[in-house]
Amino acid sequence: MGRQRPASVTSAIRTQLALIGVGAVTTLLTVVQEDELVRIWLSRHPTGIEPPVFVPVAVVLFFTFALLAAVLVVFFRGGHGSARVALTVLAGFILLAMIAVLRLDPPVLFVALAVLSALLDLVLVFFLWHKDTSEFLRGAALAAHSR
Repeated sequence: MGRQRPASVTSAIRTQLALIGVGAVTTLLTVVQEDELVRIWLSRHPTGIEPPVFVPVAVVLFFTFALLAAVLVVFFRGGHGSARVALTVLAGFILLAMIAVLRLDPPVLFVALAVLSALLDLVLVFFLWHKDTSEFLRGAALAAHSR
């Protein structure tokens, strides 16, 4: 019979899944509003400079983030402490990316999604480093060494 996961671990996993969902919505919005993004970019940059292609970058970034997060969640759920550290670093990179997005003054819906993502990142880090989560991971490490 396996150990029971504390609520903080379950909440961390749900928060990570919510972050993946926000990323999916943001990627879909990038596809739908590509013309608007290009128009805004062109209005803020000198003529003669090609606008970036937003959709391929957004799609590759989303799938890379989602697959990495999914693999790390599996290890985290299994009690691997290194996955907690990797999820924290991933949250930090996503938070940094959201700050970069906000500096570009994107359309309002992108701002709302970036703020939501940043808040979810902070919530995720809180649950990842919660006392109950630490005890769960410590117990998993002890169980693995006693085998």
